[in-house]
Amino acid sequence: MPGVLPENSLLSGTQNLTFSYTGISLLAVFSFFFALYMKLFKTCPSVTGLILRLTLALVMFPHGAQKLLGWFGGPGIDGTLGFLGSMHVPVVLACLVIIAESVGSILLFFGLLTRIAAFGILCNMLGAIYLVHYQNGFFMGSGGYEFHLLAIGIALVLLLRGGGMWSLDGLIAPCNEEKKKMMGKKK
Repeated sequence: MPGVLPENSLLSGTQNLTFSYTGISLLAVFSFFFALYMKLFKTCPSVTGLILRLTLALVMFPHGAQKLLGWFGGPGIDGTLGFLGSMHVPVVLACLVIIAESVGSILLFFGLLTRIAAFGILCNMLGAIYLVHYQNGFFMGSGGYEFHLLAIGIALVLLLRGGGMWSLDGLIAPCNEEKKKMMGKKK
């Protein structure tokens, strides 16, 4: 019968909440999206996450403000779209670059949607290395990619671990007590 879950399923006993057309349980769909939501926001209150989150936010905000608002001697939206367009970057991706560095850095500062913001910045840094900086070698003084590697490393930690202490993500989906005990002192 479509939509009936196996007896040993975590959601067994919910057969009355199924779509006969698709065979998908409403509860199963809700459970999937709720679990995804919790994984997206869940973060344990670590000082490391806080320090890395604030560092990346404070370093990336001026770059985003240059691209979005033309602050700090930047080109603004039109100049950024023109520059990225000259490298054959599609307009949609160019807009995502601007959003990731400007809005993403603000989200990081407050620790809201930390993983999404970190992913956006990580993608920006990979793109910057590929399109511009790799050909200049490693060192930043010659236009190289060492800064970008540091930003990628920080973004990866935030992507994997979350925003840490004093993040809005932590208020939305706090780390459970068992996980805190496992990460803390073991007796």
